[in-house]
Amino acid sequence: MPEELTGMLNIEVVYALPTSQTLITLVVPPGTTAIAAVRQSGILEQHQMTASKELPLGIFGKKVSHDRPLKAMDRVEIYRPLIANAKEMRRQRATKQKTATAKRANSR
Repeated sequence: MPEELTGMLNIEVVYALPTSQTLITLVVPPGTTAIAAVRQSGILEQHQMTASKELPLGIFGKKVSHDRPLKAMDRVEIYRPLIANAKEMRRQRATKQKTATAKRANSR
């Protein structure tokens, strides 16, 4: 049944690991917050996490606060901490490539 008729919202909660993704579809009442949906999904227990204030959440790639009310078809994402800074990794690859290019040029 469409959301307009039921008054409920269809949303998703997702958590991705390097090798797998957990996606849970929920039907929640209007006014449900991002953290409430995460708790309701059971995903925290499934991945042995806690709903602390530091748990980063987003909706379609944009970071949001825990108390953000959800809209129909929102996808609440639970973010993992980064293990490496993307800028630093690009810088290291560029330096490595320059060094390799210079070595090839010097060996001719």
